[in-house]
Order: sequence, then C-alpha cells, then structure tokens
Amino acid sequence: MSIKTLDKKLVRDLMQMRGQVLTIGLVVACGVASLVAAMSTYDSLQWMQASYYHESHFAHVFASLKRAPLALQAKIVALPGVAEAEMRVVYDVTLDIPEVAAPAVGRMIALPKSGAPRLNQLHLRRGRLPNPERPEEILINEAFAKAHRFTPDDTLRALINGKYQTLRIVGVALSPEYVFAIRGGVPDDRQFGIIRINHDALTAAFNMEGAFNDVVLRLAPGASRRQVIEHLDELLTPYGSLGAFGRSEQLSHRFLTDEIKQQGTMATTIPPIFVAVAAFLLNVVLTRVVSIQREQIATLKALGYSNRTVALHYMKLVALITLAGIGLGIVLGSGLGRLMTANYVTFFHFPVFLFRVQPWIPLLAGGVTLAAALLAALNAIRRVVWLAPAEAMRPPAPRAYRGSFLERSGLMRALSPQGRMVVRSITSRPLRAFFTVLGIALALPITILGLFWHDAMAHLITMQFTMIDRSDAIVVFTDPVIDRARREIARLPGVMQAEAFRTVPVRLRAGHRSYRTDIMGIGQGAELRRLLDAEQRSIPLPPDGLLLTDRLGERLGVKAGDTITVEVLEGERARRDIVVQAMVNELMGLSAYMELRALRRFLREGETISAVSMAVEAVRANEVYTQLKALPKVATVSVKAVALQSFKDTTATFVLVFTGILTVFAVIIAIGIVYNNARITLAERAWELASLRVLGFTQGEVSRLLLAELSLEILVAIPLGWWLGYQFVAAILAEHQTEMFRIPPIISARSYALAALAIMVSAIVSALIVRRRIDHLDLVEVLKTHE
Repeated sequence: MSIKTLDKKLVRDLMQMRGQVLTIGLVVACGVASLVAAMSTYDSLQWMQASYYHESHFAHVFASLKRAPLALQAKIVALPGVAEAEMRVVYDVTLDIPEVAAPAVGRMIALPKSGAPRLNQLHLRRGRLPNPERPEEILINEAFAKAHRFTPDDTLRALINGKYQTLRIVGVALSPEYVFAIRGGVPDDRQFGIIRINHDALTAAFNMEGAFNDVVLRLAPGASRRQVIEHLDELLTPYGSLGAFGRSEQLSHRFLTDEIKQQGTMATTIPPIFVAVAAFLLNVVLTRVVSIQREQIATLKALGYSNRTVALHYMKLVALITLAGIGLGIVLGSGLGRLMTANYVTFFHFPVFLFRVQPWIPLLAGGVTLAAALLAALNAIRRVVWLAPAEAMRPPAPRAYRGSFLERSGLMRALSPQGRMVVRSITSRPLRAFFTVLGIALALPITILGLFWHDAMAHLITMQFTMIDRSDAIVVFTDPVIDRARREIARLPGVMQAEAFRTVPVRLRAGHRSYRTDIMGIGQGAELRRLLDAEQRSIPLPPDGLLLTDRLGERLGVKAGDTITVEVLEGERARRDIVVQAMVNELMGLSAYMELRALRRFLREGETISAVSMAVEAVRANEVYTQLKALPKVATVSVKAVALQSFKDTTATFVLVFTGILTVFAVIIAIGIVYNNARITLAERAWELASLRVLGFTQGEVSRLLLAELSLEILVAIPLGWWLGYQFVAAILAEHQTEMFRIPPIISARSYALAALAIMVSAIVSALIVRRRIDHLDLVEVLKTHE
C-alpha cells in the first residue's frame, strides 16, 4: 500500500461512518457557531456604539438645574478639562395623541440658534430641520415616530406651560443621547418622545430668555471627569442643580451599556460551555472510535507502516471530521451573528448597521475545538500504535472479573438473567460507563441553559409587575404637589384605589462608594407598592430609617444596621446620615425607600407628593386616562401594561432570541451525543451480541440487552444532568447581573422535563437505528477473530 492507498481507506472509513461523521460534525458546528455568533454580535454592538458616540460628539458630562443666566457659560467653558460646552433649555411637557388614551410625555429640547447642536449631534432620518422663523415646527425621535406612525407634516398637541399648542412635525432624527428614550424605569417609545424645537419658541414659552436649565460638556483628552464634575457642581449648585454626572450615569447610555454587557456576559459564558462540552464529547467519542479500529492499526503496522504514518492517518481522519464541523459552524455562526445584531439594532436605534466577524473569533473557536479533537485522537492512538503488531491483532485481553457490590450483597438475585448481564456489563467497565453517563449528562445542562431563560423572565415579570408593583398606572406630576391631588384623582370615575408617594433624587455615600438614585417615600399600609424580603414576605415600613434593595446594598457595601450619608439633590440639598433598617429584594433597579412621613420629616417639608399609584377598572381605563390629560400638573401617566410590553419587546426579546438559538444547538448536541454513544457501544459489543445470537438468543432479546444498558445509563445521567444544569445556571448568573435588572436562577419543572425529553427522544431514535443494525449483523463476519 502507498500513501494514496491510505487516503482511499480514509475515504472508505468516512463513508462507513457517515452517520457518526454527520452527528460529530454537527456537535462541533453547534459549539463553534454559538461562540462565533455571540462574540461577533457583542463585538459589533460595541463597535457601533463607539462609532456612533465618536461621530456624533456624544457628551461626557451632563447637568440639569432650575435656571441659570447664559453669562455663566464663559465660566463653565473656562473650567480645567472642558473642551466644549453647550447650554440648553429642556422641559418635559404633556402630549395629547388622539389614538392614545393616556397622556404621553414629550421632552422638549431647544435647538441652538445656529441650527443643529454641536454636541450630541442629530442624525436626520427623514424630513428637515425646523425653520427658525416657524415656532410650531419640530423634530421628533425615530422610536417615537415609529410607535405612533408619525411622518413629516403630521401634527400633535403639547401642553406647554399650561396651554395646549399644535406642533407640526417636519423631520425625524436620532441622537446618541437617546439611543434608548427612558424616563424612569424602562424604555417606553409610545409614552415618551424626544422633541427638538426652535430655541426662541421654547424659551419664550417658559420665560427662559437669556437663561438655560441644562448643560452638556465634552472633556479634553486626559481630563479628570471627577474634577470637572466637582467644579461644575460648585458653579451650578446656587442655581438649583440636581448634581452633574458622567456619561456612565446617563440613562440611555447606562441602559445601552447594560444590554451590551449582558450580551457580552452571555457570549463569554454560555458559548464557551457549549464549545467545552462539544470538545469533551468529541474526545470521548473519538477515543472510542479509534480504539475500535485496533486490529486495522495492527494490520497497517504489520504491512510496514511506521507508527508516525499510522498516527497521521488517524489524525487526518479526525481533522477532516472536525474541520468540516468547524467550517459549517463558522458559516452558521456568522449568519446567526448578523441576525442577532440586526435584532438588537431594531431597538437600539443606531443610524447605521455595522457587523463584522473579527478573524480572532473563528480562529479561537476553531483552534480550541481542533486541538481538543486531535488530542482525543492522539490519546486513543498512542495506546494502540505502540503495541507490537502480533499483540495488537489479538482482541484485548479479557478483564479480570470481580463481583461487584451488588452481587456480593445479594441484590442481583432479584434480577432476571438478562438484567444481571446488563448490570455486569456496566460494572465490569466502570470507567467507560462513567464517561458514557457523564457525556449524556452534559447534554442536559446545555439544553437547560437555553430553556431556563423563559422561566427566569416569567418569574422576573411576575415579581416586578404583579407582586411588587400592584398598580395599573402611575400618575407623575411635573413638580411636587400637595396631597389634595391624590384625593382628586381618587374621585375620578373608574379609579378604585389611589396611593400617593414622594420621590426625591439623592446621592447615597458609604465610605468611598456612592450611587445616584431616588428615595421613594411610601405611605404606611400601602397595598399598590409592596416591599418584599428574600423569602417574598412583605416588609413593614419602619417609622424612621432607610431601606435599600439588596443589590444597591451590595454596590455600596452596606447591610441592615449600617449608617450611610444621604445627599438630597433638590431644594435645600440636605445632607444627613441615616441608618439602613432593612434590605429589600427587587429584581429591577437599584432603589431606596422610606416611610412617607419619615421622608417628609427628613426633607423638612409638608404633605407633598410626587406621584400617585392607581388601581383602575379595566373597562373605564381609557376614560380615566383621558381625564388625566386635562390636569395641567400631570407630567406623565405610566400604564403598567404598556411598560410591561415595552420590557418584553426590548430586554426580554434580546435574551430570548439568543437563548432560543442556543436551545436548538443544545438539542442537536444532545442527539449527537446519545446517537454516537449507542453506535459505538454496538461496535464495541458486536462480538458479544453475535455470540448470544449463536447461543440461541432472539434478535429482540439481544436488542433489549444493549438498549437496556443504554437506558440504564440514561436514567443515571438525567438526574446528574439536572444537577449540573442548575450549577451551570447559577454560575453564569453570578456574572450576569446588570444595574437595570437581576435574572434569578429559576428553572421550572417544565424546563427540566423538556431537557430530559430531548435526551429520551434522542435515545429512542438512536435505539431504532441500533436495533436495525443488530437485526442485520453478519454473524459469521462479526465472530471472526485473528489468531
């Protein structure tokens, strides 16, 4: 034979193993594709974010205040580290959209007199900029336009400083400041729009001529953001500043960064597990495949082929199978990565779609997988290659048999003779049985990893939107008002219950750590907003002190009983120390709470409120929301059903699309694992099964022996796989928390059952294929041995 002859043998082997080649290749492809898709999506999102921010001159520092004279601009620009500053006038107004019952909020931002802003530059999607001589012309953000199907030349009404005015849309634009338009909790494109309006029109409406109430800064290279913020606060505090903050605390950027971080966490945790599992299974399967060809290796050596030539022949076999899977995985992963990135961009509102697969990503995925496959083959070959041809041509020496614990204990007597044969087959080769069980068990965690996200999201939604927030809608006022407003809302027809609360912006400090958030003051005995502990029990509000969500406590490094400093960012800007009385278990946001009267004492103010939670009759909901539009002090009405749908359309969609793809990959891997285990077990035990046929066993009895062994291994593997699945989920979620929400390690019985069902269906399909092969065993050929 020549090298060419060995190549012919290679082709013949591949054809004979085509079922196993296909399934092994698919296992490899799924592992590689998951990593390529996830990493390329993460990289592309970061690239788009960085490119958009750079090209549009996204600001580094932001500050809002009551009112300051434009003469202050010179001092702000002169601050050390400030490269550029832009003074703006910004007001939130109520919008009356005819087809929407609840009033929406429009954030009106005055355009510079020169035209377009220099910082946070606009990207015009349709239409044009407003004409400075036409005060009714506006630009709106694209997400709001899509939500209400607005186009240039459409009109909407806005309640501006107590008077409704009709505005005409002349263009649709994007801004890096509002990749996500957020006012409070989650993005809500239907109820919150960004409106750009002529400078003179807005300043005249709110008596802000020669003044500003918002400022954005771009820093010089190398400038200290912290020092710039400190100096800016010194200048703006006398003018009612709420405290300057950096880009990291800007709501849209924070939400966008959290979403990208979440994708990055999934990309660096879940796909590597897929690749590792695929590599491990590849190792186990290929080790057994090569070991089966022990006699062929010996024959090649007897014919004069060197150890190196034989080893390279089998390495080539393994490499071809693996490379085919890697190639398919790279192509599939690139396509899925593009689809996943496009899915994100649907909600992120970037001006351009950018996608790339950097060379290191497929090289990493393919390199790790190929290295694992070749090591597996080398490990199997070295034990056979170094044997003398005469010894290698003989079947392996029978193992010394020792009765297992089951036999010594007498438990085997309860089994039938066939049952004893199955148990003895497994216990006589414990290492092989262990790796078989482990290989099957590892198929369950990767299936569970794809399925559990549905359970986690359902639990998160139930906790946040049903158990904690039990209201139907929340009315938020433009400024704090007296408690009489709650009573007026409670008297509206259709309102069943109304509870007031007060929110105040604060900065919490604990040592060197700080966090900017709101304190919510809740009335004693409130039912529409509940505070729960880790066991989901209601926490009574203490008469004094502060309550923090557990994640905020972790961020600040404090626990119940510790004292922290509270800096109020409005009014008299009080700064006092306060004791943390308890920790609250919430899955969304990082919040702080106080009893309403305690918060009023802390602020030294009367019976003021910021918002009202409402329980509304479903049939009269639209009537209630329409009446609220007429109230001048109402800034927004947040309808829980709309907020929930917005959450499902954004965060939940991102997670579930990605994990849906992983679930499909996981099921394919599970099928590949079980099928290959069954096929290899048949090849390893063909001689034994043929012997039983000669001894008088029927085809059915022989099949049941082999399939009973596989069934027993699967029964042991399933609970092990369930346990591993939970451990995998818990480990991944430890790295998967964002500021916006925390995903709980919740796995339903349904997900466990579906994961097990995937394994069992794979086993049934594999059993049918194996049974057919057993029925067609050539007894004479199989029983031949080489003396």
